[in-house]
Amino acid sequence: MTITRVDTVVVGGGAMGSAAAWHLARRGVETVLLERFTPGHANGASHGTSRIFRTSYADPTYVALAREAERQWAELEGEVGATLLTVTGGVDQGFTPYLIQIADTLADLGVDHQWLSADEASERWRGITFTGRSLYYPNSGRVHADNAVAALQAAAAAHGAEVRHESQVVSIEVTDGDSVTVRTADHNYLARRVVVAAGAWAEQLVSDIAPLPPIRVTQEQPAHFAPRDPSISWPSFGILHDPDEPSAPEFGGVYGLSSGVEGVKVGFHGVGPVVDPDHRDFTAEPRQLAALQDYVREWVPGVDADALTPISCTYATTPDSNFVIDRVGPVAVAAGFSGHGFKFVPAIGRLLADLTIDKDAPKLFSFRSHSPEKVH
Repeated sequence: MTITRVDTVVVGGGAMGSAAAWHLARRGVETVLLERFTPGHANGASHGTSRIFRTSYADPTYVALAREAERQWAELEGEVGATLLTVTGGVDQGFTPYLIQIADTLADLGVDHQWLSADEASERWRGITFTGRSLYYPNSGRVHADNAVAALQAAAAAHGAEVRHESQVVSIEVTDGDSVTVRTADHNYLARRVVVAAGAWAEQLVSDIAPLPPIRVTQEQPAHFAPRDPSISWPSFGILHDPDEPSAPEFGGVYGLSSGVEGVKVGFHGVGPVVDPDHRDFTAEPRQLAALQDYVREWVPGVDADALTPISCTYATTPDSNFVIDRVGPVAVAAGFSGHGFKFVPAIGRLLADLTIDKDAPKLFSFRSHSPEKVH
């Protein structure tokens, strides 16, 4: 058994852990990043070609974090010499009371946005059905997820971090008030601080250390649909419904965005079947997939609902859909990103690096902050 002493170990080489390693390494902190799977794996929530980027939240904490992430995506692009964030514009329609909350928050913070009539929106984006006014965000777009994770790990390594794949952590033990032992099958790491960003596996690793809220792990199953006219433009988009309306669709509304050559990605949000992340079949549940196709036929007529490639990923969702970013002694934890965390990745990495020097993350993300009201 090899024993290594290191300042900080990051457990989990998905987007959040890789971002933490990047921030730590460029601060000059001796850092080891341990990832259970091979590079580019599809077992968690950080793979694929596209994630929505937006600053359009009703809660100012999220807006501020997204604006920070926007700046840091540009910093990362500068370091690795690659484009990761593509601005396409974004538009939400549907549940007007929530859209008004978003618009009010963006107005208070000076973030660009614009109300559009159904005719104005339909003229801009012919592939989507609009039935009422919508809210447009010029700075929204998409992040290439696979490339972003690879870029974060490459940048972390360039600053001196050790990135180790196929290194499954089997236990984390706080050995005294200010040090931690992290064990893999063939290695013990004795660290001053540990950051755990293990996605769907968070509870398995830290349930005895940190007071996590209940986290529901689901297999989400969006799909890439072939556009009928490859020349038309696509924003990132959300179609919301009042959940209390009897006529609301069974699985709620959808989110969507172009994934380039793979087509237009459309999916329901957070309604997939509960799964064990170690025992998934990666196969779309037939009834929900059929419901997604029916929804697309009505609301996204610019794609062919019968020409699709299903996708599989996990959500790890807290009761209120807010993130967990907090610490217990020398252990910092990031968990429960509830299907809307990727846009914030570089800023969350900064928060996690700050936790290792005993700076707190926003109270909204503390262990005790969660409530039944969901964010969007």
